[in-house]
Amino acid sequence: MSKKHRRNNQIKADKVRVIDQDGEQLGIMELKKALKKARQKDLDLVEVASKAKPPVCRIMDFGKFKYEQEKKKGGGKEKTTLKKLGIKFNTSPHDLQTKLRKVESFLEKGNQVQLSMFLRGRENALRGRAKDKMNEFVDMIKEDFDIKVEDKSSRKSNKLKFNITKK
Repeated sequence: MSKKHRRNNQIKADKVRVIDQDGEQLGIMELKKALKKARQKDLDLVEVASKAKPPVCRIMDFGKFKYEQEKKKGGGKEKTTLKKLGIKFNTSPHDLQTKLRKVESFLEKGNQVQLSMFLRGRENALRGRAKDKMNEFVDMIKEDFDIKVEDKSSRKSNKLKFNITKK
C-alpha cells in the first residue's frame, strides 16, 4: 500500500473529526475521547485525511480496511498470460490440428499465444516456405476466431515468431 494510515496511538493531533463505522459524523472531539469510543466498539481509530484541519479519523476494523485497499489495488487488472507454442518446419497436418486445438483453448481462456518456429540448418535457407507454413496455420486459427497477429520475427534470427491475441 503506497499511503500509510496512522491508527490508534500513532495519531498525533490533539483534536480530530470522527466518523463512525456506519459513516455518521460524530463531530470534532479530543483524541483520547475518540480512542475510547473506538475501543468500546472493539475497533480501530484510523486517520483517513491527515492534511485536513482537524484531521479526519474513522472508526473501523483496520485489518478489513487494509484488505479492501489491497483488493481494490489489484482487482482491476485483467490477467492475461503468454502461452508459447512451437511448430517445426516438418510438422505433419495431423499434429498441426492438435496444436490448433491447443491454441483455440488458450484463446478461449483469454490468453495471448506466441507461435514460434525454430529453423535449423538448411531450413533457414527456406525461410519463405517456413513463413508460408506459419501463415497457413494462422489462417486455420482465423477460421474460428477474430484474432490480431503481430509478426515478431527478425531477419537475423533463425526463429519465426507470431504473437496472437483475440480481438
